[in-house]
Amino acid sequence: MHAILHALSITGSMTWEITWALILGFTLSAVVQAVVHRSAVVRALGDDRPRTLAVASGLGIASSSCSYAAVALARSLFRKGADFTAAMAFEIASTNLVVELGVILALLMGWQFTVAEFVGGPVMIVLIAVLFRLLLRERLLRQAREQADRGIAGSMEGHAAMDMSVRGEGSFFRRPRSREGFTAVSHVFVMEWAAILRDLVVGLFIAGAIAAWVPDSFWRHFFFTGHPVAAKIWGPLVGPLVAIASFVCSVGNVPLAVVLWKGGISFGGVVAFIFADLIILPILNIYRKYYGARTALFLLGTFYAAMVVAGYVVEVLFGGLGLIPDQADAKVPESGVTWDYTTVLNIVFLLLAAVLVVRFLATGGRDMLRMMGGAPEGAEDGTAAAGGHGHHH
Repeated sequence: MHAILHALSITGSMTWEITWALILGFTLSAVVQAVVHRSAVVRALGDDRPRTLAVASGLGIASSSCSYAAVALARSLFRKGADFTAAMAFEIASTNLVVELGVILALLMGWQFTVAEFVGGPVMIVLIAVLFRLLLRERLLRQAREQADRGIAGSMEGHAAMDMSVRGEGSFFRRPRSREGFTAVSHVFVMEWAAILRDLVVGLFIAGAIAAWVPDSFWRHFFFTGHPVAAKIWGPLVGPLVAIASFVCSVGNVPLAVVLWKGGISFGGVVAFIFADLIILPILNIYRKYYGARTALFLLGTFYAAMVVAGYVVEVLFGGLGLIPDQADAKVPESGVTWDYTTVLNIVFLLLAAVLVVRFLATGGRDMLRMMGGAPEGAEDGTAAAGGHGHHH
C-alpha cells in the first residue's frame, strides 16, 4: 500500500507542478490556431523543396496537436494534395516543436531541454526529407496514397477535421480579440485538452509508478552511467525504444523523461525519447491503417534513424557548448502542494481555464466533443467529420 501511495504522491506533485504551464501553453497555442486557416495549409505544402518544408514546419507549430490528431491531420493534408514529405514535416512539427511542450520541458527539466527540442526538431525534419528523397520509391508512395484515399478511421479523426479558426477580416492580432475570436480560442483550447488528457494522465501515472518502484541502480546499469562515452552512444539508440514501449505520446511523455534523466539516460537520449511519440505502438498501428503496412515500416525505420541522429547532434552540440545541465541536480517533484509561486500561478491559470471552458460550453462545445472521434473527411461511407459552427472545411 505504501508503494502505491508513494507513486500517487509523485504523480500528484508532478501534476501540480505543470498545471499552470500546460494551461499557458495550450492558451497560446489556441490563440495561434484561431487565426491560422487550415485551407491555407494545404495550398502551401505542394512539394518537398526546402522552403516548403520550412513552411510546413511553421504551420505545424501553429496547429499544435496531440500526436493522434497530428497524424490524422497529416493524412488529411496528404489526401488533399499535399506532398507526403511536407505532410510528415508538418506532423513532426505539430507534436514536437510546440509551445506547450517547450514550456513544460523548461519547467520540469530546465531551459536547455527546451532549446534542445527546438534545435533537434528541425534536424530531424531535414534528415527525414533527405531519407525520403533517397529511399522513398514511387511505387510505395502510390500504394500509400491508394490506402490513404480509402479513408480508414484511425484516432481523433473528428478533431483533426475541425477548422476552428476565425473567419472574417481583421489583422492577425485583432482577430483573436473579437467575440468570434474568443469563441474560437475557447473551442481550440478545450478540444486540445480533450485530445491529450488521456495520454497526459497515463503518462503521469506511469512516471509516478516508475519513479517510485524502479530503483535508480537499474537505470544506472541500463544507461551505462559509469561509462560516459558508451552512455552517450547508447542513450539516443535506446530512448525511442523506451518510448515505443511506454505508449505515451506528446506532452504526456515529459514526466517519464524526467524519471529517465534522473536515472541516467544521456542528454541526447532524452531528446530522442521525446521525439519518439510519433512511433509509439498505437500510432504505428494507425500508420498501417492509413498508408499500409509497408509504409508504416518505412516510417518506423526512417523516423527512428532521424531521431537517433538528432539525439547525437544535440548531444555533441550542447556538450561542446557546455550547455548540458548537471544530471546530479535532476529531481522528480515530490513536494506536493505548498504556498509558493507555483500555487499562485496555478490559481490564476485555472481561473483562465474555467473562463474558456464556460465559453466553450455556452457556444455549442458539447456537440464538438461528441464529434471528436468522428469519421475521416470523405470516408467511403460518405460521412465527413464535422467541425464547430460550420468551421469544417
